[in-house]
Amino acid sequence: MTTTPPRLRPLLDQFDFASERLLRRLAGPFMDSGDGADTKVEPLTDDEYLWEPVPGCWTVRPRADGPGPRAAFLVGAGPWGRDAAPYPHPWPPPVTTLAWRLSHLTEMLALRADHTAGSRSATRENHPVSGDAAAAIAAFEHGAAAWRRALLSADDAALDTVGHCSYPYGSDAEEPFLDIVWWVNQEVLHHGAEIALLRDLYRARRRA
Repeated sequence: MTTTPPRLRPLLDQFDFASERLLRRLAGPFMDSGDGADTKVEPLTDDEYLWEPVPGCWTVRPRADGPGPRAAFLVGAGPWGRDAAPYPHPWPPPVTTLAWRLSHLTEMLALRADHTAGSRSATRENHPVSGDAAAAIAAFEHGAAAWRRALLSADDAALDTVGHCSYPYGSDAEEPFLDIVWWVNQEVLHHGAEIALLRDLYRARRRA
């Protein structure tokens, strides 16, 4: 079994914190408020999952409906897809729903795991997009676990290897693996914070 390199350990701990906190924010029934106390969390509903806080959002939607405003196509496999467009993306960027952000995170984790310690063949086109909250949460949990296993498979030499992860939708082929690990953590942290804010706004909207 590969021993976790000492310089990977802080990043692994940070990933565990960020992914577990996001999962608890989505699924409940409690999450750590930050001071060690349990805070009650209502599980994500399908209505909240697909809630559009402003007109013209990018989201996940039935493939039969086609892409949304300013999107060129729906990415992903199955009956649902995620709004997308080729580079350069529309400007200003569309506001994205909780569903879009969670799908984006899940795809990134699952595909990077595959291109690090799997078949290195997974693509956006064959990655399923979830159309309901429960399936999306389960998919995120699965993707986070897969990425964690990929991290645990990396030895010290792998951390310095450019292209150790062959993920085709980022700069992975040009950067040491340790930099990619750091970047994935930032993605989970900042999109997790965005998702938490959307949950706050949805709850405040209902009360209003």
